Amino acid sequence: MSSIRPWRDIARRHSRQIMVGKVPVGGDAPISVQTMTNTPTEDVGATIDQIRRCEDAGVDIIRVSCPTEESTRHFDRITRAANVPIVADIHFHYKRALEAADKGAACLRINPGNIGSSERVAEVIRAAKANGCAIRIGVNAGSLEKDLLEKYGEPCPEALVESALDHIKLLQDHDFHEFKVAVKASDVFLAVAAYMQLAETVDCPLHLGITEAGGLIGGTVKSSIGMGNLLWAGIGDTIRVSLSAEPEQEVKVGYEILKSLGLRTRGVRIVSCPSCSRQGFDVIRTVEALEKRLEHIKTPMSLSVLGCVVNGPGEARETDIGLTGGGAGKHMVYLSGVTDHHVQSDDMLDHIVALVEKKATEIEAAMSDAGNADGVAEAAE
Repeated sequence: MSSIRPWRDIARRHSRQIMVGKVPVGGDAPISVQTMTNTPTEDVGATIDQIRRCEDAGVDIIRVSCPTEESTRHFDRITRAANVPIVADIHFHYKRALEAADKGAACLRINPGNIGSSERVAEVIRAAKANGCAIRIGVNAGSLEKDLLEKYGEPCPEALVESALDHIKLLQDHDFHEFKVAVKASDVFLAVAAYMQLAETVDCPLHLGITEAGGLIGGTVKSSIGMGNLLWAGIGDTIRVSLSAEPEQEVKVGYEILKSLGLRTRGVRIVSCPSCSRQGFDVIRTVEALEKRLEHIKTPMSLSVLGCVVNGPGEARETDIGLTGGGAGKHMVYLSGVTDHHVQSDDMLDHIVALVEKKATEIEAAMSDAGNADGVAEAAE
């Protein structure tokens, strides 16, 4: 098989790059995965604990809501404890943005529909400049400005884009350019159309999301359809999957969307069959156990787990490690696409985990050697 697969290439929209803390967003930077805490921000300990779980899941940026003065009183404890940039989520009280900026927020998320007057926005911009914060303009179909609703009659792509452009101009008029923009809606068609229109009009980074998408299953499907369409079209620099689920689940789903499109490669990508009466072992329970036991692996690699020899060998040829069910509790293991050895059912799970961990170590060592070789070559030049 040829290693050149042009039908897999996604030509990303060109956008200028901004920094959210130490994370580059836009340009040629990897598409970052975001989530949002759901603990009361006033409970600093609980919020930090949740941030830790999201960091373990691989989150790049975390948003924390700041609805009250109490929520920003100890906000610096949260920003200091976090290992990733913290975005302060601001809605009605612009003063919370000023307080969060002073206490270490890497970005301020403001909603143009309810932040208040242009004078208040100007104060937020001054605070952002003084503290090196980025800004995210968060347009939402559920909170559009009254004049736009009167003009268009209902939320529509043109209304979301006009709102975004109005507030982009406001930031630019104050000589502020470190911003990204979202035009979210819970309606997949509305959100996708708005993002596509906006992407043709501006060069700033775009933050993707289908807002209020639903529960873990329904919301994953909606987000995958909406954001998947946009990402496939090359649109999007950072994403958040909005689920009625724990934040770390949002991170996992976000990564799976990006991995499916070949846009991020973190962790183990498992290829597995839905199982049937031909299976030589319990595929569903095996995959569930492997997903849980391999969560700690950050190194990109692929693992195929198929219950029988119909498609198993073919899938195994395309993955780093493969497992295909056989008869009498004896299953074939493939390494780098080649049949290597058999494993018994009783030993199968521990054996595959050990193989993945060993492969991860080998990949990391090879990457380290390659990096050292590059450094020597650069020094020689």
